Amino acid sequence: MIEVRVDPEVCAASGMCTLLVPEVFDQSEEDGTVLLVDATPAAGLEKKVHTAALRCPSGAITVHQAETDTAGS
Repeated sequence: MIEVRVDPEVCAASGMCTLLVPEVFDQSEEDGTVLLVDATPAAGLEKKVHTAALRCPSGAITVHQAETDTAGS
């Protein structure tokens, strides 16, 4: 499972992420910067999310491997 993080402070408001994965990203109506809709998207969206992060012109999107709680195992 992945965890998506965004930094609106460095976002260039290009909207590329919203076009590529609207299930995960949106844009602020106020200034056009990135809004995160789903920080832990379904496995089927992982490839698209990675593509959006790579195509982000300002590097405002990062994708991390989500930590899982294995204490109960």
